[in-house]
Amino acid sequence: MTIQEKIQQIVSSHSIVLFMKGSAVFPMCGFSGRAVKILKDCGFNDFFTVDVLQDNEIRQGLKEFANWPTIPQLYIRGEFIGGSDIMMEMYQSGELKQALAKPPQ
Repeated sequence: MTIQEKIQQIVSSHSIVLFMKGSAVFPMCGFSGRAVKILKDCGFNDFFTVDVLQDNEIRQGLKEFANWPTIPQLYIRGEFIGGSDIMMEMYQSGELKQALAKPPQ
């Protein structure tokens, strides 16, 4: 299995996935911490996280997977949403809560 296939499998297997530095309990950078806080503020405490500091192959492959250079990266039902800045904009406008609450199709 290639790293791209592995990332696709993770994203497909969970409705909300946050690739981040550290864990939801102990974020290892401010942007990852902010992303976790945003999800929790939207009422979502049950999301899957992947600590990219534990797997350099995923950390590098992720940049190509979404064509997005930075971590964290949020995926909702397999769709790439963005990093912490985009999450913050969507949170402030109410879009993120709507996207998270949408039932699976």
